[in-house]
Amino acid sequence: MKWGWVFLGVFLSLGTLSWGETGLEIPEYDGKDRVHDLTAKNYKSVMKKYDVMVIYYHKNVDGNRSAMKQFQIEELALELAAQVLDDLDDEDIGFGLVDEKKDSAVAKKLGLDEVESIYIFADNEIIEYDGELASDTLVEFLYDVIEDPVENIDNERELKGFHNMDEVIKLVGYFKSEKSPHFIEYDDAAEEFHPFVKFYATFNPKIAKKLKLKMNEVDFYEPFMEEPVTIPGKPYIEAELVDFIEEHDRPTLRKLEPHSMYEIWEDDIDGEHIVAFAEEDDPDGFEFLEILKEVARENTDNPNLSIIWIDPDNFPLLVPYWEKTFHIDLSSPQIGVVDVEDADSVWMEMDDDDDMPTADELEQWIEDVLSGKIDPDDDDDEDDDDDDDDDDDEDDDDDDDEDDDDDDEDEDDDDDDDDDDDDDDDDDE
Repeated sequence: MKWGWVFLGVFLSLGTLSWGETGLEIPEYDGKDRVHDLTAKNYKSVMKKYDVMVIYYHKNVDGNRSAMKQFQIEELALELAAQVLDDLDDEDIGFGLVDEKKDSAVAKKLGLDEVESIYIFADNEIIEYDGELASDTLVEFLYDVIEDPVENIDNERELKGFHNMDEVIKLVGYFKSEKSPHFIEYDDAAEEFHPFVKFYATFNPKIAKKLKLKMNEVDFYEPFMEEPVTIPGKPYIEAELVDFIEEHDRPTLRKLEPHSMYEIWEDDIDGEHIVAFAEEDDPDGFEFLEILKEVARENTDNPNLSIIWIDPDNFPLLVPYWEKTFHIDLSSPQIGVVDVEDADSVWMEMDDDDDMPTADELEQWIEDVLSGKIDPDDDDDEDDDDDDDDDDDEDDDDDDDEDDDDDDEDEDDDDDDDDDDDDDDDDDE
């Protein structure tokens, strides 16, 4: 842990020096151990102490110095998150570690099956966290976890906030009251997807009218879409709502977020992703994003189309990696198709001037990707051809070498014969 303390301690100390005014103090790790090492003997008693338990199921790092240092940084991130949440009034949130080798029995009993993953136990639900292991990102996610699964919309201000949240999957329903059996079914469904899918409800007929909702009706909003889809078959039971959401949980356009980045990246289509980079706060990025939304809305019924939007501002540490891996410049908007296995990619050629592609041009490029005309695997075929050419050249070189060797051997034989003749002549003399 000491190496990790130095790493983060310097950063946080500098932050305290710069912004040490009262009311704006960046948390600094106090050195107290709050993260538990869970074993077969103590895991039950430890977990009973908390309303929410965060468990990092990590690989064994014994004997691997670099892996041990990386684990120390990860453990420090958990320690800082635990410290920040230690004084939370609403919920007691605990943190624990399970070693894949030493604590395999604990992992089996708790149902932990993916190493280097974080599992959150809350309200008899197990939530797998598929985001970056950073204190701030994890704490923000946990704040969402302890919120109620369904948020109430009761006035114009809350309705405006609902409409402004367009980057996530969300549902809204109109019910008579919280005691309504139909709302209870809705609330049970919300718990299944909490906190990844946002559920809203209103019991106010005026708000329901503005949302164009009938009693016991639920609308489903895909990210960045202007119009919702009304879920058919009201009133619903929990299973019907769950089935509908699972059938529509891959949006046409979705944003890569730090708290769910790995889950989204693993949800590829035939091993590929269409990826768009655009800074929302940049004029060109905003313009390109609006064009992208237009294309997504026009093609929302296409089950084979799913575009991942990445705002580079949200992932500053990954920008150099992406630019090097994909051979692109992220100072301007980019869209391409990426092979998730080997990171081969093909990117749309943008004009040299400042004009963004039109919606029609962008849609045509996407159609070429979906039809296979544009395929990142084509680079592999070219590489294979180059390898074959290299092999042919090597074979030709080998043949030439063999011919040269044969010629050398013949010359050597002739020289030997001449030497023998000379020896015979000497003997005769």
